[in-house]
Amino acid sequence: MNRKHIILAIAFVASALTSFAQDTENRARTGIRGGLNASNMYIDEVTDRNPRYGFHASLFTQLPLVKNKLYLQPEIGYSNKGTTARYNVLNTFQGENTFSLDYVEVPVLLTYKIGNFVDLHAGGYGGYLLNANTKSKSDVGSTQIELGKGNFNEIDYGLSAGLSIYFGKLMIGTRYNYGLRPVATSDAAKVFMGNAKNSVGQISVGFTF
Repeated sequence: MNRKHIILAIAFVASALTSFAQDTENRARTGIRGGLNASNMYIDEVTDRNPRYGFHASLFTQLPLVKNKLYLQPEIGYSNKGTTARYNVLNTFQGENTFSLDYVEVPVLLTYKIGNFVDLHAGGYGGYLLNANTKSKSDVGSTQIELGKGNFNEIDYGLSAGLSIYFGKLMIGTRYNYGLRPVATSDAAKVFMGNAKNSVGQISVGFTF
């Protein structure tokens, strides 16, 4: 193969890659994402807080607003939230309360594309509480606190921001969700949680269709 053929081959490959990149950029993505949740709540008058580790999963799609740059990204999915709060009363009585909350969530995000592979997204979410479970452990043993779903706000909402990196149809990403509504509604729940709100960090993997 002479120099002319090599130059023509390089030009052909470069043209094909450019065409593929532009085609990838022009496509709005639809897919599924899921992964690890690390959830916490900022509860006053506790000595320590540990996150609740759980999972999330959702379906998403992208609707073009400004072609190749700005998209509306609605989602629907499931998310574990909660925390474990430790307390110490006068250095004589110690224990912890664990709150486990499970939601159906609908994020609505604005997605900005950087090149062909990186999406930045920000917006808000709304959630509906499916299940609530609270456990208590103290110096005198473990008990089940009778704080069911009726003690918590069924509707949650807040802000979301994150990024996704795409490798063909494979996606990896991270997101942070910050709740704006207090979780507890009943006086009994407020004794343990006060005006605590949900706070969740997520690491995701996903696939596009």
